[in-house]
Amino acid sequence: MATELSSGAMASILEAVPGIATVLRSPIADAIVNLSRAASGIIPFDQKDAHELLRYAVRRGLIRSDEGDRVAAEIDAAAKAMKSAARAAARTGGGKKGARKTGAHKAKSKKK
Repeated sequence: MATELSSGAMASILEAVPGIATVLRSPIADAIVNLSRAASGIIPFDQKDAHELLRYAVRRGLIRSDEGDRVAAEIDAAAKAMKSAARAAARTGGGKKGARKTGAHKAKSKKK
């Protein structure tokens, strides 16, 4: 027979056992918090959070499955493109710094 715990009992258990609150926390709540932080630039975007929120929306009937799949594919493609662009920028040394130096060099040569 299952025993129901009152909210006070649950609060004392959560205080007594450190870290249990994070284990019991909803993955949806984590995804919402993480996506909010990523949108404001506090943390980097993690596509796993977006996928979790999309799965929740499909389960709850907020969006259709085909739309969830389409948006998930768009997220994956954008994340892949961003990673490729970051790798390319790292290989070329950032790209922008080199362009500024070249432009400054050309400006000096025109004055002479």
